[in-house]
Amino acid sequence: QLQLVESGGGLVPPGGSLTLSCAVSNFSLDKDLAIAWFRQAPGKARERVTCISSTGGVTNDAASVKGRVAISRDNVKNTVYLRMSSLKPEDTAVYYCAAEESPSTFCPPFSSWFRYWGKGTQVTVSS
Repeated sequence: QLQLVESGGGLVPPGGSLTLSCAVSNFSLDKDLAIAWFRQAPGKARERVTCISSTGGVTNDAASVKGRVAISRDNVKNTVYLRMSSLKPEDTAVYYCAAEESPSTFCPPFSSWFRYWGKGTQVTVSS
């Protein structure tokens, strides 16, 4: 069973940067696997931040993070990263990575299409 474990969350001051990691186990990133980052703030719906396809194509979804996030994948370490910069208090949320077997450049557009989820890591942006 494919498993995902997020790490790297924490307390960051406004304007700071953070890199989250999503370690994939029991499945090789060399295969057709799309990975997405979602986030959910208290009282708000889950939103997709960004997605990377098995071929490395990136889809950035959340307009609120445009230009401030970068997703990447390291197929050797079997890990996907989310680099966030110029963080704002409104970026405070639990961040989840999700995975689904998807060919080439395809990133599933809806959260319900992703079968595999991590437990999330808390990011708090506050002074």
